Parts: sequence; C-alpha cells; structure tokens
Amino acid sequence: MPTSKTHSRHVVGDDDFTDLLPETRRALAHRIALAQRDGRLPGVVAGVLRSGERLWWGARSMVDGRAPTTDVQFRIGSITKTFVAVLVLRLRDEGLLRLSDRLGEHLPDVGPGAGELTVRQLLAHTSGLAAEPPGPWWERTDGSLRPELADLLQEPPLRHEPGRVFHYSNVGFGLLGALVERLRGDDWYTVLHREVLNPLGMRRTTAVPEAPHAGGWAVHPWADVILAEPLPQTGRMAPAGQLWSTVDDLLRWAAFLSAGDDRVLSAATLAEMREPQAPGEGGYGLGLALDHAGGVALAGHTGSMPGFLAALWIAPAERLGAVVLTNTTSAPNFSVSELAADLVGIVAEREPDFPEPWRPLTSYDPAVLALTGPWYWGPTACGLRLVGENELELVQLAAPRERVSLLRPADGQTWDGDTWTVTGGYWHGETMRVVRGAESAAGAGGEAAISHLDMGTFVLTREPYPLDGPTPGAVDSAGWRAEKW
Repeated sequence: MPTSKTHSRHVVGDDDFTDLLPETRRALAHRIALAQRDGRLPGVVAGVLRSGERLWWGARSMVDGRAPTTDVQFRIGSITKTFVAVLVLRLRDEGLLRLSDRLGEHLPDVGPGAGELTVRQLLAHTSGLAAEPPGPWWERTDGSLRPELADLLQEPPLRHEPGRVFHYSNVGFGLLGALVERLRGDDWYTVLHREVLNPLGMRRTTAVPEAPHAGGWAVHPWADVILAEPLPQTGRMAPAGQLWSTVDDLLRWAAFLSAGDDRVLSAATLAEMREPQAPGEGGYGLGLALDHAGGVALAGHTGSMPGFLAALWIAPAERLGAVVLTNTTSAPNFSVSELAADLVGIVAEREPDFPEPWRPLTSYDPAVLALTGPWYWGPTACGLRLVGENELELVQLAAPRERVSLLRPADGQTWDGDTWTVTGGYWHGETMRVVRGAESAAGAGGEAAISHLDMGTFVLTREPYPLDGPTPGAVDSAGWRAEKW
C-alpha cells in the first residue's frame, strides 16, 4: 500500500478547520488588549461565533487575575431595542398589528402627535419623535419620575416630520414596549422572558443585574482615575436600554438574529428586519442597525448606559458574529462598534467560511423548469435559473453575474404556477406573471404556450424585440439589420 502523502486518499474539508488557527486567535486577543489599553477600559470581554457556535472568546481587565468571563453580566443599553423589535415583529406575524398601524390605534392614551406615528416609523427611527423624554437625564434617574406614557413625550413631541429623516429616538422604543404590554396584557420583560429568552436558553439576560455582574465605571477624561456610576431602574424607558446580559447569551442572540428560530421568529422575518428602512451613517432596518466594514455587511446594534458600552454585530453572509461588552461610560480613543466589527473582520479575512457544497435538487416541477433560460427585456439579456423546487433566480447577463432578484410563488392565493413574487433588485415586491398564448403547445387540452413574462409591466421575451411579439410600442418592421454606414 502506498504511504506517501501524495498518494493519500484523504480529502480536506471544512470539518478539518472547526477551530481557529493559533495566529487568528492571537490576532483577536491582541485586538482586545490594544482596545483595553488605548481605551482605558476597566474591563472588556468579547466573543466571536461562526454558524451559531462560539468560536473564540477573550477578556482583559484593569485588575490582574480578575478578567470577566463569558458568564459575567454587563448592562447592554440599546441592544435591548433588538429584543423589543423582535417582540413587535412577533405581534405582526401573529396578525395582532400591522407595521402601518398608527400607534394611537393601540395606545389611545399617547395623545395627538405621537398617536399618528406608525409602528414601522418607531422601529426605524423615522417617527420624528424627540430623542429623549423630558425631565432629568433618564439614564441616571429612577423611572418612577416618569410613571405615565405621557411623561415620555416632549412638548411638542416631534422634532421632524414623520417619515422624512432618520432621527434616533429612545422615546420611540419606550412607546413600543408599552405597545407590547397593551397587546400581550403583561409587562414587556415578562413577555420577553416567556416568548424569547426562555425558548432560546438565554438564562443570564435579565432586567436587573444578577451576580456575577460588572460594576459600571466612568473614567476621567484627563486623568487615570475612575468613578462608580449609578444603576437605576428606568421604568417606562426600560425597553430602550434596561437589559443586562453576558457574552454567552448575546452570542446565542446573534446566532438567532442570523438564522432565526421558528419558536421565536422565522428567518424570513429576521431578513426583513435587516432591510434598510432609513438612511443613517450605516443605515437602519426594523430595530437593527446596518453597516459595512471591510466589505462585510453587518447588522446588529450598539448600546450605552452610564458605566457600560456594548456592541453586537452579525455578518449573515459569512455566518459570523461578534459581541463586545465593557464597563465604561465613554472612551475617547475607543469605539465599541469598531472593535466588534474588527473581530468579525479578522476571522472573515484570515479564515473565510467554507461555502455549502453544490448538490442537485431533490425534486422539481417541469413547468417551472420550462421557465428557465434566457429572457430579454428589450435588448437586455437576462436569465432565469431554477435554484429551488419553486424558486427562480433572475440575473442580468450583461452585468457581472450576480443575483438580481429571487422569484417565489405568490402568497395569499392558491398558486397557479404562473404568478410569482419578486424579492430583491429593481422589481422587489412586484409580481411576475407568466403570460400564455391562445394556442396550445401540447395540442388539444394541453397547456397554452408561454408568450412572455410580465415583470411588473416590463415585458420579457425569449428573443430580443421579436417582430411578432408582445413588446409595447412599435418594433421596427425591418427587424434587426446589418448595414454599412
């Protein structure tokens, strides 16, 4: 038997690289060590996941031998908003509300102004609401100072015309928490624990700190001295930033935000949450911030409360995610968002994910297969590929080959095989109809031959500008020609 490695039959696959290379682990550890020193962070703990599993974690601390672990709680600030958004989308998916609903339809006590805002606008920070509630700084004062919903609203409540601009509003998520309570008939955190945290096994994500937890610190901007921050309960503003969590729990949350869990929310709804709703520095979806770093598309959120900074980013295309938790109010030479993005980038660049192996379909519909191949919008060449049993990919062949749109059977009706809903690209949300001619391609009783595709009124034909085809407007009767000019 041959023994030379050149004759080995072993094939290296992705299972051979489930652990990070030592060089990558060192680069991750070095990155957080620099962040802790340069940002003068009392403590920092971070984790990276791939395909739903923790890949790496590391920590640094100002106290030798006392670095936090992945089970130590930190306050996560506005990452709380991602949990509230999931609760709201659950209500939508159950048919208890629509994103186009006016807030006043469900919370009539919010009064004029705020009552006219839509649920979508609140989720996307396009409501125009003031950023903060009136009164003293809500993050450092007890929530009992704002006992009623009306106490969350400035006078007047709006700073911008609704739907016109992105304006981050903590108040908006305080109102969304109240919306969850009204429709569920229970406290928002109780609902969160019952419907989300418990199914996902997130036992260390709580409304109040539970040991072991970090203390919150402020670091003097001009001296290496520190000051303890208070830890108030924020009452009706809690849905904007109250939660405490750990690296391990937030990695579970990152895995869920990437792939979904039908016990909580489907992957399709989570993908909808990642669709841009409003402009911003990186963009914003439905309760999720959007960004790009090093060519990697990110979704997630950052968080800050006095004494704490946090960040969670997922990169769904790379099946990666990162969480960073630290216990400082601010740091002039440190960005918690950049640190989390860098951790994703280090792994994505050094150890890119293995793609899923190509496999043939297990079944297909011959009528759908008949739709595949070249189609022409005027002289523009397009192509339809069968990529699922009833799933077509539309590409524009003149451009570098990339997915333009995905076509799936139209919802809300008994599917006739000829009506499709388009996702992505120019025709996102439009309907594609297969238009058939009067003559049968299969003789008497057969199915009529396909004349063309109606893509949101755009006509796609099997050849460019056919003389006897259905192209709107007159086609030159001379047809395609070659001439000497």
